[in-house]
Amino acid sequence: MQLYEYRYSYMRLQHGWLIFLFLLLPVTLSAQRSLAYYDDQILLDLAKSRTPQQTGVYMFLSKNYKIINMAIPAGLLAGGLIADNKEMRQNAMYVVSSTLVNYGLNAIIKGLVKRQRPFIRNINIIPVYEANRYSFPSGHTSSTMATATALSIAYPKWYVIAPSFIWAGATSYSRMYLGVHYPTDVAAGLVLGPATAVSLQFLKAKK
Repeated sequence: MQLYEYRYSYMRLQHGWLIFLFLLLPVTLSAQRSLAYYDDQILLDLAKSRTPQQTGVYMFLSKNYKIINMAIPAGLLAGGLIADNKEMRQNAMYVVSSTLVNYGLNAIIKGLVKRQRPFIRNINIIPVYEANRYSFPSGHTSSTMATATALSIAYPKWYVIAPSFIWAGATSYSRMYLGVHYPTDVAAGLVLGPATAVSLQFLKAKK
């Protein structure tokens, strides 16, 4: 008798979840359509506000982000070798590890999600240039945020934190401004980048 009651309760619970998911499906689909609409609309609005001066700045940031990503740990390593500073050398390894691991994670997620670029999904979105590969998440955003976060964790001073995140934030914004990433791509990068650096902070030099 108890076994029968248990099975009956279990079946009711399963049916309840199925009904809940069935009722939730229209809400989820509606939310996705709304999110897609705002993704498109933000890029269309940004395209209308472009100026040659701003475009030049954001193109520079987007085209040179890898150089800065690598220059930061390279500078720390060089400084550590010249000054024979073990802490700087260790922090250089922490920063570069955060950036490189983030590159790998980003490539894996892009390959799994395979989200097309905004200008492919919506012909009304005109990019400044046509980026290749997939869109989600934004690799520029996640990698620069990983670098900025790791550097800020290693050296928690305002004069390190402020310029680091201004650079990473401007690079992230440039991806939407240039029409090559949706806001949701950038939002995902804003989460993935810092999460990578935080998860690897055990590599940071101990004081």
